[in-house]
Amino acid sequence: MEAKLASAAHVATPLAQRYMTQLCKHFEHRLPARYGEGEGRIEFPSGLCRMEVQGDLLILHAEAANAESLAQLENVVARHLERFAFRDKPEIAWTRSAA
Repeated sequence: MEAKLASAAHVATPLAQRYMTQLCKHFEHRLPARYGEGEGRIEFPSGLCRMEVQGDLLILHAEAANAESLAQLENVVARHLERFAFRDKPEIAWTRSAA
């Protein structure tokens, strides 16, 4: 079984649920995506992004097979979140770990 790499980002925003839903809706036109109250997931070709909302915190979890794919996934998710939340200017800092 191939080892996976993972990372997480904790994004403080009073609109955590809205941004998570917006990310999922945006990508569901092209990719498998699911979302509900407090959680969502998007299956990218490069890996998986799971999201959870805890109050004013949007937690992003990314998983990929290798460092290049993980970096690509982090970049795509962060760029889209920054675009949707341009008024809030969210701070998105990914922390790497083993999956």
